Amino acid sequence: MIGMWGWRRKNSPESGTGQAADTSETEEGTSDVELGTDMTAVTADPLGQALAERATLIQLCMYALDRARSTGVVERLAEGLSGIGVAPLRPDGTRFDPALHEAGGTLPTDDPALDGVIAETEVLGFADRDRILRAPIVTVYQLRKR
Repeated sequence: MIGMWGWRRKNSPESGTGQAADTSETEEGTSDVELGTDMTAVTADPLGQALAERATLIQLCMYALDRARSTGVVERLAEGLSGIGVAPLRPDGTRFDPALHEAGGTLPTDDPALDGVIAETEVLGFADRDRILRAPIVTVYQLRKR
């Protein structure tokens, strides 16, 4: 498998050739792959690579959710994301907060109580636990000028 954060030898066990990569000890006592001319991508930090790959998969799922037309596919993607702590953000009926939401448009209202309240979500947002991955794009009620 080709990693995202460094280099992997073409002749490593992961490349399918069955030959082990040369390793050397670093100052911290951990093993690291030596550099050479026959290199392809690898990582020296497996946790960092796993987190980067998780983030890539989450982005891919969000992309697929935006484009999915099948209710079953949408439900399955949403279940998979929620299973790893990623929740969709649909803030309809809450007060607009520019730190959390992106305004996509306004909807005129005569009700002062609705001024600044989110009328609908145009594009779902997503949060990975408490971290916003993508702010929802929303339509906000705006008091009609008289």
